[in-house]
Amino acid sequence: MKFEIVPVLDKMLEIYSKPRSPERFKEYLALLKGDTNNDLDVPISGFNPMAKEHVVQKIEELKNLNAEAIITDVISEINTNINLKNNNTFKIFINVADDLKGGWTNFYTTDFDSKFKLNAFVTRNFCVPYFWTSEMYSETLIIKRVKEYIYRTIFWITTDKRLQTLNDFVQQEYFVHQNINPKKVSAKINSKEIDFLHSYFEKHKESTDYNLIFNFMYGDAACESLSYPTFGITGITGFELVSSLNKK
Repeated sequence: MKFEIVPVLDKMLEIYSKPRSPERFKEYLALLKGDTNNDLDVPISGFNPMAKEHVVQKIEELKNLNAEAIITDVISEINTNINLKNNNTFKIFINVADDLKGGWTNFYTTDFDSKFKLNAFVTRNFCVPYFWTSEMYSETLIIKRVKEYIYRTIFWITTDKRLQTLNDFVQQEYFVHQNINPKKVSAKINSKEIDFLHSYFEKHKESTDYNLIFNFMYGDAACESLSYPTFGITGITGFELVSSLNKK
C-alpha cells in the first residue's frame, strides 16, 4: 500500500478563470467524471464549481506555500513507514471547501462527511483532505491535515467493520491522533468537561443514532445552527476529547 498525490490546484484555477456560467459547471463536471461512465474520476466535490474570487485566493495561497510539494514529502515519509499487505496505490486530491461564502457548503456537515463517510473514496483508492476558505494556511497545517486524512484512510483499510456506533467514530479519530499527535491533555481543556464527556461517551458508546454521534463530535452549538437535536454537549466536543487522551 502506498499513497501518491495527484496535483489538482492548477486545474481548479483554470476552471475558476472562466466566468461563472453553465460552461464552467460543465467543465467542472467533465474533470470530476473524466472518462468514466458517470462515475468519479477526480474527486473534487468539495470545490464549489461556481466559487467566487476569494476561493481562487485561497488556492493561490496553497500554491504559494508549495502545498502539493509539501504533501509529496509527507507521503514519502508515510510510505516508508507503513507496512500493510494492501497493494493498492491511493491517490490524494486536495479539496478547498468554501465555508465563508459558499451557499451549498455547511462546514459541520461537510466536515463530518469528509472525515467519516469515506467508503466512496476508499473503494476507488482515493484520499481527499479538505481545507477550508476560513482557515489560515501554513506548512504546519498542511502537514497535519494531510496526515489526518491519510490515517483515516488507513483506519478504514485495516478495520473490518464500517463506522456504526459512537465508539467506532471515536476509535477512528483516536487512531489518527495516536499516529500524528500523541500528546497529553492540554492544560487549556477543562478537566471537568473532559470527565463529563468521557462519562457521556461510556453511557452512549454503542449508540448508532446519527444525531447523537454528530452532536457528540461537534457539540450543541453546531447542531442548533442546523436545527439538529441537541444532547447537552456544551463544553468540549468529541474531537477535543480524543485530542486530550494520552497515547498510552
